[in-house]
Amino acid sequence: MTDRHPSRFAAADRTGWPQIWLFSDERMADCLAAVRALPPRSGIVFRHYSTPARARHRLFRAVLRIARARRHVVLIAGKPIAGADGAHASARRGLGRGQPPVSLAVHNRRELDLAKRLGTPIIFISPAFATRSHAGTKPIGRAGFARLAGGFGGECIALGGMNAERFRALRIHGAHGWAAIDALSKKLEVRGR
Repeated sequence: MTDRHPSRFAAADRTGWPQIWLFSDERMADCLAAVRALPPRSGIVFRHYSTPARARHRLFRAVLRIARARRHVVLIAGKPIAGADGAHASARRGLGRGQPPVSLAVHNRRELDLAKRLGTPIIFISPAFATRSHAGTKPIGRAGFARLAGGFGGECIALGGMNAERFRALRIHGAHGWAAIDALSKKLEVRGR
């Protein structure tokens, strides 16, 4: 893994971190098409927790080839694979060992405090809105997002039921960017791939 600030990806944003992030997982009909459809210099959190190891490794390599050509930042969640720009972690899944994560999933104040103790530069605050990933969980909404974002000194990315319009509404509450699974992969179905 490389350094914790991807200056080589220097996005138009002043921080260098992407504003749009794709969370990949097994629910996606076509992960590679979703990665290709991202705007240049986006971010990808590669998960695929239940994909068998060899297939996960092959898919990650294919994602990485596309990502490098389009200057995306790629973080790996779960078991590490060489070539990622850093690790994404979740307190709920365990932090793993070694280098602190570049990003952390934050659902509450306790996880926010953990991100601050670890010196994590990016947090994904979730669920901002109702989402399939957290079906039945009450979303934190704008006020909850603002409370968590206001207590963090790094980049706050909104996750959960997000799209570009909702991101614009959360910017005034401290959102640096937004992340999605469905909104960034379903777009392909609407366009007819």
